Amino acid sequence: MSEIQERNVSSVDELLGAARDAQVNTITVTQDLLDMPSIRLSPGQALRGGERAPTIRFLGGQDGLELTSDNEVSGLRLVCDVDRRAVFNDTSEPQLGRIALSALKVTGVTQILAKDKVRGGHVEAHKIHIEAADARGFDFRPQGYGVQVVPGAFTIWNQQSDTAVVISADITGISVGDAGKPVRGSGVFVSGAGDTGGRLISTRIETGAVYSDGGIAPGTPDRISGGVFVVYGAFVDCVRNLGPVTTYGANDMVLDNWGTVDRWLASDKITSYGPSGIGFVNFGSINQLEISAPIETFGRGARGFNVYAGTVGAAIFDRIVTHADGAVGLQISKPIGEVKVRRGIETFGGRGESLVKGVVVNLSAIALSVKPGGSIERAQIMGGLTTHGHGVEALELHGRIGALEIGGRAEPAGGGFDKI
Repeated sequence: MSEIQERNVSSVDELLGAARDAQVNTITVTQDLLDMPSIRLSPGQALRGGERAPTIRFLGGQDGLELTSDNEVSGLRLVCDVDRRAVFNDTSEPQLGRIALSALKVTGVTQILAKDKVRGGHVEAHKIHIEAADARGFDFRPQGYGVQVVPGAFTIWNQQSDTAVVISADITGISVGDAGKPVRGSGVFVSGAGDTGGRLISTRIETGAVYSDGGIAPGTPDRISGGVFVVYGAFVDCVRNLGPVTTYGANDMVLDNWGTVDRWLASDKITSYGPSGIGFVNFGSINQLEISAPIETFGRGARGFNVYAGTVGAAIFDRIVTHADGAVGLQISKPIGEVKVRRGIETFGGRGESLVKGVVVNLSAIALSVKPGGSIERAQIMGGLTTHGHGVEALELHGRIGALEIGGRAEPAGGGFDKI
């Protein structure tokens, strides 16, 4: 048996040769490499850069680094065209094994898929910054609730229809885009195959700053994207947003859940600038949700928080503010448990169009709305309910609230109502 080798490479040809040699288990890149064609790591290989994080720049019009199984990639800057895959996997392999990605800067899409022959595996992803990417051209998309979801700049997706196929993941330190320079498409995207199909199970998803713009034409009724999106078939112990999450485009949900999450915690501001965006929307199941910084939206029909399907055990918010017509502050359409708001809900708009489950409807910018079929067991709103649009109610109750406490005024400041 040949001796396992480690090899330093300083040229394109050296890297291509090392990657083809199955006896080389560790490849260290010692300097920047330009005009690199797409490269495939052999099973079990590690590709490393180091503290200097040398750049591998791939040829235009080509994908970048193809993984097979049991690969590690760390300490590198990987650059390809923004609409190509900078990191992806060979779906003709039967298993991912353990894929470990760490300390990377990436231009282009990072996309790990379980489809074709891939029947399992585990993904570790830590300290990765997606500098720029455009995922809009990947037209195979999850569909549900009247819409399809644009995949993300960082995507892990189990597409296998067999419920026995499970992909696990541990994700920390993922940041996407920069302020004013969002990625196109969704930001961070994890998904299983559907409500009945292959599953994606993650212990942690922890993000830093995320900036995304789905690039969806305003008025499009059947397409959405998200800053951080847990899609159906995904089961997550804990999601933590440790930096600001900001979306800029139409139908861009800032945080969106179609899956099953035990705890979702956000410690920095949640901001939506586009029309029909939502600060946080839930169609799945969340046991505990806590947003300890403000949710603020600026676009027409851009609501603060919605539960349109599924349920939430307990939801705690710092403050919710919306600024446009049709932009409801907090809207509940299904039974949930407890809601607490520490510093009030305030809206500044009147009546206008908003996207609801694939249909554009007219809504008033009500501060707290409980729709037919919706209920809240206990609601505590400190800081009051305030609306500024003329004739816009502070509270709309077509469902049920078991116990309601409002600390502060419930005030339609825009006039037209003298009481709730």
